[in-house]
Amino acid sequence: MKVSYYPGCTLRNKARDLDIWARRSAEALGVELCELEDWQCCGGVFVAARDEIATKLSSVRALAQARDRGQPLVTVCSACHNVIKRTNQTLRTDADFAAKVHNYMAQDPNPIAPYTGETEVYHYLELLRDVVGFDRVRAAVKHPLTGKKIAAYYGCLLLRPGKVMRMDDPENPRVMEDFIRALGAEPVVYPARNECCGGYVVLENAQSAEKRSRTVSASAAGHGAEMIVTACPLCKYNLVKSGSELPVVYFTELLAEALGVKEESYAE
Repeated sequence: MKVSYYPGCTLRNKARDLDIWARRSAEALGVELCELEDWQCCGGVFVAARDEIATKLSSVRALAQARDRGQPLVTVCSACHNVIKRTNQTLRTDADFAAKVHNYMAQDPNPIAPYTGETEVYHYLELLRDVVGFDRVRAAVKHPLTGKKIAAYYGCLLLRPGKVMRMDDPENPRVMEDFIRALGAEPVVYPARNECCGGYVVLENAQSAEKRSRTVSASAAGHGAEMIVTACPLCKYNLVKSGSELPVVYFTELLAEALGVKEESYAE
């Protein structure tokens, strides 16, 4: 199976291992991540102002390219996923916004056909759950993470706004816990798993961000977790930088380890 793939900026430089693990793991599960040509930064945050068009055009181009390939669009970073999926939803539901986007895009040297939200957008975790299936993931595991107690950290962007993202119950999610079970480990449910780590205020108020992150890691540790797994590079960075008392890993690293492709990824 082939899917269009939007890696995002962080996974192509500072967090390149996370991208490599995603690609190798997908290959082991029979999925080819076909990176989009000439993709651009998503902007890192969805600007809610209705007249803010320019910052969303990179997402529109990515979505349109996936449409023209006849493929769903897959992202690994929660921030990229949030921006792209919300842009897609706005194009589907806001005719005025869509018209302004089309006016912008018509000025491109080689304009594409007007895009109106046709592409299906998946976070990599959704791809594993809804397309590959966790049963198939479980069957492909070569090195089960048996005995490990792992706390899933969702953060803000993966689940919210719930009516747009529609990935899971934003208050009581389970996709990452089911992912952990598929790898053979034991998920640890704890109160702060979908609270903000403070990542977006770290430059304005580093102390507040550190306090929020420490609250998350302390909550996980207090409920018996041995490590934290997250699906957002910014959350991972912030938790580690703030001195998490537990190891913090990205979900593609855990997946690659369980599937037996982690060392192969390191070798690249």
